[in-house]
Amino acid sequence: MKTIDFKNKFAGTLFALALLFGIGLAGNMTAQAQYRQNRDYRNEQRRNDNWRNRRGSYDSYPNYGGGFDLRQTALNAGYNEGQKAGRDDRSHNRRFEYRDESSYQKANKDYNSRMGDRSLYMTYFRQAFQTGYNDGYRGY
Repeated sequence: MKTIDFKNKFAGTLFALALLFGIGLAGNMTAQAQYRQNRDYRNEQRRNDNWRNRRGSYDSYPNYGGGFDLRQTALNAGYNEGQKAGRDDRSHNRRFEYRDESSYQKANKDYNSRMGDRSLYMTYFRQAFQTGYNDGYRGY
């Protein structure tokens, strides 16, 4: 009888130790996974910050300064006008030439003096116009 009690106590102790070891191992794996997720998130944030610092923004246009409204309005208006002109030239079988377009030369669509410098607006507008014209002419 004493042998059976000893075997049961030994088996119970062994089971408890295995259970504690398993819980400790699982907790460690969870902590490692969380650390890996945090590390990956931090690396992604660093890449985004580097991209933002290098480019000035998340788009492919350089940042020459000016207010956000000026820049975004010029880029949106320029791209839209360029896309329309490119589609029109393609549909009429004209050659690829955005500099002939009057809206490119004027570059003042949607401009408002409250936004800021007009020449800066024209610079952004013309860059976006080129991209929009290219996309429109190519059928995008």
